[in-house]
Amino acid sequence: MWDLLGLEYMQNALIAGLLASVACGIIGTYVVVKRIVFISGGISHASFGGIGIARFLGFEPMIGALIFALASALGIGVMSRKGKQREDTSIGILWVVGMAIGFLFLQLTPGYGIALESYLFGNILMVTRTYIYYILALDIAVIVIMGLLYKEMMATTFDEEYAEVSTVPTGLIYMILLSLVAITVVTLIKIVGVILVIALLTIPPALSGKVTHNIKRMITLSILLGMGFVVAGLWVSAYLDLRSGATIVILAGAVLLFVNLYEALENWLSKRGART
Repeated sequence: MWDLLGLEYMQNALIAGLLASVACGIIGTYVVVKRIVFISGGISHASFGGIGIARFLGFEPMIGALIFALASALGIGVMSRKGKQREDTSIGILWVVGMAIGFLFLQLTPGYGIALESYLFGNILMVTRTYIYYILALDIAVIVIMGLLYKEMMATTFDEEYAEVSTVPTGLIYMILLSLVAITVVTLIKIVGVILVIALLTIPPALSGKVTHNIKRMITLSILLGMGFVVAGLWVSAYLDLRSGATIVILAGAVLLFVNLYEALENWLSKRGART
């Protein structure tokens, strides 16, 4: 691993992965606690429509993805709060419609194939130093916004009804959270792909939630777990010559599966002991 760190592309991949873990650890904790994990998948897949339209019109795909992601996030928020549509239904609709629009416009784009694999898995080994600054800016923005709105976020996340009675603008706070999810997804989608973004947003917070229910500790542990998965995944992928993003996801998923199986076995043994 130390030999690999002498390579610039591996240094960039490691720095990008570590920085990505910060934003995902913070945003992902609120997403998991508020039980809107499905929303990150919906927003990220809906953004594919913006990529397709941008390719067709000839401008930067990430701009199109950002517009679509923000529109999808706000659309989900409005439909679930103001309309009669259930949130999971709204997400599912935007998910499939966004993907369909993306495929359609990419197919209509002359000389451009449908690069679904790069969209899903990205390529963290192709990260440039310039893009690392984008991720750093994302981290700073997330830390500042979530820090300023910490009390409101806590109130909205854990007891929304009480927060509304306490004159907390829960609707606005919810929209801000969804917008931050959208911006995080789009910023990271180019380098790590949809799959790894969703994994970093959900698996570390899911694991940290098994250890503590204190939100600050959850965020800290989620960031550290995400960083650990990135470092271990990059090392394993380089050693076995595997796709980096997929390796990180599989490693994180394997750890979560092991922890869940261990908990299930422990519960079974304790129940069995209680009977005897």
